[in-house]
Amino acid sequence: MTRVFNFGAGPAMLPTAVMEKAQQEFLDYDGMGASIIEISHRSKEFDAIINATDTLLIELASIPDNYKILYVHGGAQMQFAAVPLNLIGRNSARKAAYIESGNFAKLAAKEATRYGEISTVASSAASDYDRIPEFDAYTVDADTSYIHITSNNTLYGTRWQQFPATGDIPLVADMTSELLSRKVDISQFGIIYAGLQKNLGPAGMACVIIREDLLEHALAETPGLLNYKTYAEKHSLANTNNTFAIYIMKLVLEWLRDQGGVEAIESQNDSKAELLYEVIDNSDFYLGVAQREYRSTMNVTFNLANNDLLDKFLAQALEHGLYALKGHRNVGGVRASIYNAMPRVGCETLANFMGEFENNNC
Repeated sequence: MTRVFNFGAGPAMLPTAVMEKAQQEFLDYDGMGASIIEISHRSKEFDAIINATDTLLIELASIPDNYKILYVHGGAQMQFAAVPLNLIGRNSARKAAYIESGNFAKLAAKEATRYGEISTVASSAASDYDRIPEFDAYTVDADTSYIHITSNNTLYGTRWQQFPATGDIPLVADMTSELLSRKVDISQFGIIYAGLQKNLGPAGMACVIIREDLLEHALAETPGLLNYKTYAEKHSLANTNNTFAIYIMKLVLEWLRDQGGVEAIESQNDSKAELLYEVIDNSDFYLGVAQREYRSTMNVTFNLANNDLLDKFLAQALEHGLYALKGHRNVGGVRASIYNAMPRVGCETLANFMGEFENNNC
């Protein structure tokens, strides 16, 4: 069997070594004679898995002692509701500020309007989200409960190169598409959340990193399984959690550790992205979507100058083993999602194909 290079935005590639390990252990985990998906979430075997996952994430992300790790249901979009439910009550005014840098940032703000007074304090919608909007935290009301950003915008291929200083107002970040892809100072944030399906594991679950003092502000109407304190007090096992996703996340974190950790993978990611941006920048045939100073290393987005060639490009790319390159319907064009698990050879193959396609069609 020949595996393709999967450039899909998510669910995304997992490291081959992770899938092989999971395959090897699937029918008989740790000599138990049972599969990992069959053992109890309250067993000593699963307790060891979730504890190891905690330890690895703390080590790899350099998480300070005053933060809790939560493994929560519903993926990242569930956190669009959970964040305001847990944090907007921090101040009686029930205000929150959102920075709209793309589609998911906009959706997060829309969901939050159910729970309080939501202000969009900066937006790059006017430029079709080709950049991160300028933002000054001093313009935000002091009684704002939190400020929310989306750190990397998968549709448009932009990211925050530096995160805003927000003073006493907690900064909340959706890092679904880039957590553990580059070094981040966790102490800058009150809450970080990320769906697993980009860099951490399979779809259907999210990881939340929350400063402990922010666990005390949930609204009275917050459902138990949307209350972060419930997860913190029960080690994310108030009910049956997604045990298989946590197990795969552990394997992914072990793989990342073996690659040299976040610092090493960040260097690899920068190098992979540069292969593609170099082709785009040295061509009139390809047109980048994101402004250069805001470019993502996780999602490389571009159009063909002659859009009539797009379907041909995508079809021939697939023939070369380059899968899921079609851009999001809101943007069009091409999107190459090159998360941690994408090997350099995948980006080399795509870059070479782009050059060949241009030569054959210009």
